[in-house]
Amino acid sequence: MYLKNLSLLNYKNIAEADYEFDSKINCFVGKNGIGKTNVLDAIYHLAYGKSYFNPLAVQNIKHGEEFFVIDGTFEKDGRNEQVVCSLKKGQKKVLKRNGKIYDKFSEHIGFIPLVIISPSDNDLITEGSETRRKFIDSVISQLDSIYLQQLINYQKVVNQRNALLKYFALNHTFNRDTLDIYNEQLDVMGQEIFEKRKSFLQEFIPIFNRHHQAITGLAENVSLDYESQLHEKRLAALLDENLNRDKVLQYTSTGIHKDDLSFEIEGHPIKKFGSQGQQKSFLIALKLAQFDFIKKQSGVLPLLLFDDIFDKLDETRVEKIVQMINDKTFGQIFISDTHPERTENIVKATHQSYRIFNL
Repeated sequence: MYLKNLSLLNYKNIAEADYEFDSKINCFVGKNGIGKTNVLDAIYHLAYGKSYFNPLAVQNIKHGEEFFVIDGTFEKDGRNEQVVCSLKKGQKKVLKRNGKIYDKFSEHIGFIPLVIISPSDNDLITEGSETRRKFIDSVISQLDSIYLQQLINYQKVVNQRNALLKYFALNHTFNRDTLDIYNEQLDVMGQEIFEKRKSFLQEFIPIFNRHHQAITGLAENVSLDYESQLHEKRLAALLDENLNRDKVLQYTSTGIHKDDLSFEIEGHPIKKFGSQGQQKSFLIALKLAQFDFIKKQSGVLPLLLFDDIFDKLDETRVEKIVQMINDKTFGQIFISDTHPERTENIVKATHQSYRIFNL
């Protein structure tokens, strides 16, 4: 699968642009702020129906304009697939495949497997557990639409239970039978989600370790661990144990919505003890493991987007990554960089076909 062409109209800082792509490597080069990342984000938009960098859809419309349109043609399984994403101010975003509008964007997730590696991924290290849960869930959801619906249903019941706890506190009352209905639902759904996350990470972590070793040459000892309260007990028991706490807090303080990933280097949190280069190597290994996992499960080579990939990495690490790109296990790749000569030297070394777009 690969992206053949892309047309943009009023997307972010791009008034109008058309691109014809190489099936292997495509590079966008130019000064900071010129729009390199925006082109990559437009490609991401076609895969996920949303921006990777700005969740407020209307802010992706070029300043002073009323709408944006992203139009891309992919070749998949020997067929052309046209995907169009558009938004007009005051209206709902529209996502179409071959002229047919999706009722739910979730129906499109996974059709265009794609992995992006960006400086903003550092949020996975610096931000709270929700960011890391979203990473787990996004990978699984690309391959399992049922899982995505389970997450939605679970969160609905958590919200209902939280509303009930607030009602109890406000009215100085308590009804255990009503609460137990929500507890039972959360126990069943939570266990299913936990088992899927656990199964995913059992397969994912060894892939991550291989990529990290390849990037760093075994120079660093890192670990990636799944933290969940459900490792020890069923959610029903946890909800029962934390009932008094939940009544005081007026929200559900335990469950799979508190799961997290632990990132460590040499036995210490990488957030505090890892250098910028070490953190970036960790994140690149994480995303390349995502690529391998999706490729293995879907049988399709995902698109791979490298946004400002060479920032904060020494030449040795860059060289390791280039060697990995040269491996035939990768499909179409998009790269953004501020140094045209550096970029061309790197892609030439892969001995693959390429195109360079000077913005």
